[in-house]
Amino acid sequence: MGVEPENTLRSFVAAQAAGLDVIELDLHLSKDGTLVVMHDADVGRTTDGTGLIAEKTLAELRELDAGKGERVPVFEEVLDAVRAPLQAEIKDVAAARALADVLRARDLVGRVEVLSFHDEAIAEVTRLVPGVRTALVASRYGPEVVRRATAVGATTLVLNIRRLTLETVEHARAAGLRIIGWVVNTQDDLRLVRALQLDGATTDYPDIKRTGRFTA
Repeated sequence: MGVEPENTLRSFVAAQAAGLDVIELDLHLSKDGTLVVMHDADVGRTTDGTGLIAEKTLAELRELDAGKGERVPVFEEVLDAVRAPLQAEIKDVAAARALADVLRARDLVGRVEVLSFHDEAIAEVTRLVPGVRTALVASRYGPEVVRRATAVGATTLVLNIRRLTLETVEHARAAGLRIIGWVVNTQDDLRLVRALQLDGATTDYPDIKRTGRFTA
């Protein structure tokens, strides 16, 4: 998020207050198997610590400052802190099964859509949680991304807006897939989203809500 420390409870509450339709977060597994919310596998960029999430216990991660005094949140804290629908992006394939367990235990199929760059993570969650909505995320891709999405049961593509072409959009529409563009932070990006008639867009800046309906 561009106005608050990313992937913190503070940022999610602010996004909800801004009236965004869906809030996106990123998931990794701690050393002791807890779903923690952070974008990178390494804590160095967004906290005052160093090292890999997978090599730290939840207690060790809780000691870090994630910005403005915020702690690294766990997934279930976010579920309790905000009411908005969520997009949970699996950054670590090992987190897929843990996320599936939470979705089933808390009956979250209607509230949480699962995203990932990893085809195998989407396939695993689709298998474990019947009826869950899933989205394949891609940065460097061509029209073949549509085949990848349908092969793992995804219903949506979340695609790098700067590589998105009309050809890919048409292939996705023919396959019955929704398309979300990311990251949409400028008016030029916004115009492209509208020109291609996408189903939504991901942004770092909630204020863009005033000119469209987006996720953050």
